Amino acid sequence: MSQDTSTRGADHADESKNSLPADTFAVASIPNPLPTGATTTVDAEPKNAFDRFFEITGRGSTVGREIRGGIVTFFTMAYIVILNPLILGNVPDVDGNVLDPAQVGAATGLTAGVMTILFGLFARLPFALAAGLGINSFLAVSVVGQVTWPEAMGLVVINGVIIVLLGATGARTAIFKAVPQALKAAITVGIGLFIAFIGFVDSGFVNRTPGGPPVQLGDAGSITSIPTLVFLITLVLIGILVARRVPGGILIGIVTGTIIAIIAQAILVLGPSFEDPSGWHMTIPQLPTSLVTIPDFGLVGQFDLFGAFGRIGMLSATMLVFTLVFSNFFDAMGTMTGLAKNAGLAHKDGTFPRLRSAFIVEGAGAIAGGATSTSSNTVYVDSASGIGEGARTGLAAIVVGVLFLISMFLTPLTLVVPIEVGSAALVVVGAMMMTQIKEIKFSNFAIALPAFLTIVTMPLTYSIANGIGVGFISWALVNALSGRARKVHWLMWVVSAGFALYFVRGPIEAMLAG
Repeated sequence: MSQDTSTRGADHADESKNSLPADTFAVASIPNPLPTGATTTVDAEPKNAFDRFFEITGRGSTVGREIRGGIVTFFTMAYIVILNPLILGNVPDVDGNVLDPAQVGAATGLTAGVMTILFGLFARLPFALAAGLGINSFLAVSVVGQVTWPEAMGLVVINGVIIVLLGATGARTAIFKAVPQALKAAITVGIGLFIAFIGFVDSGFVNRTPGGPPVQLGDAGSITSIPTLVFLITLVLIGILVARRVPGGILIGIVTGTIIAIIAQAILVLGPSFEDPSGWHMTIPQLPTSLVTIPDFGLVGQFDLFGAFGRIGMLSATMLVFTLVFSNFFDAMGTMTGLAKNAGLAHKDGTFPRLRSAFIVEGAGAIAGGATSTSSNTVYVDSASGIGEGARTGLAAIVVGVLFLISMFLTPLTLVVPIEVGSAALVVVGAMMMTQIKEIKFSNFAIALPAFLTIVTMPLTYSIANGIGVGFISWALVNALSGRARKVHWLMWVVSAGFALYFVRGPIEAMLAG
């Protein structure tokens, strides 16, 4: 929510570009203002072995900024510890068995914490991992009606093994490099628009309509709820702080917005939105009555690796794995592309430091998610909020991971920050990511159309993978049929064919079932 960005004043960009070596990560060239007000320090020597390992000084950051960015990322995505049990818990599988929400919550925090720490250590990037919302919903809605929960999680593990192999062999990197730079920029912009849209929806600023247009402003075109008003206040506050380059602007905004929400709740005593449309959309911001809970890890290891193949047949099970791999593979690839570009860590060709390690650890997150019955764990676009706060290294990821592990014992505290406040941070970060649109040459329609389709498909279909797929297919067809076939890498054709199959998987699954 899947799941933003940047760091340096535009007034320093041209000067920095001229002075930095070509192989240096051009932190200074990032178009968005860094809220922390840092100065470029990419030429400075590491202060110690710790600094050298994480490249903190080399990426123009500080330990304090990494810690602050990690805290912001955690608070922006802590909702997954609550939301994942709501999606997976108490949903009967084909045999009528359900997952215990309390166990799902404990395993969610455990898996996210361990995998994010590993990502910080091996990939050394400021990206956090947690249970992917698209995949967990797919499991709950489409998979467990055919197989049991252990069998469904076995398919997730197989999906993860495939992704790890693709990463380890370099196949995933090759596909990544085959993507045109314009599409990579479009993916970044699309993700920015997508996470802003998520923020608008989660805050109640944008809602469904009973009939007519798919979406509307607030309730019947008006802002009528206090939670949405808290979102707007927090959004404006964070925007002002970031614009003024106040150190810790996003974090200050989140804390202040949470305090406002707690006060509003204490005075008005609002309920959840499913009972009252004017209520809070996920968590009710109030001081907890207790601080510590004991996690139950009963779901760890409860998966059946090949049971689904025996229950529903080889072809049907393979199609489910295919769907998981495509969604997992390209969602994560697109997310990491956008995050790396907006952190100023991407090279000119869109690659970034320790690319293969990042792909391998992310794939291992899918394996771990299946093994703990939390669904595939993947890189979260919400990590962009910490990047917007100045995080540039794996130290920020380790901070997030440690906080996830602590959250297993402090679940009541994770409920204090309402989603409306976190949504404000996502909208601000989405705006930051939109600046990458200047890299797309819209004057060339062979570039403009695929880029445009990539950007708009993500929010309109609520899927990063869908946007990437539409972009791939349209790029290959438009360029090939307009006399620019040489601009289409052969891997683009292979992946486009795979996406075409992915987009019609529903009829194929129905045909196989029949």
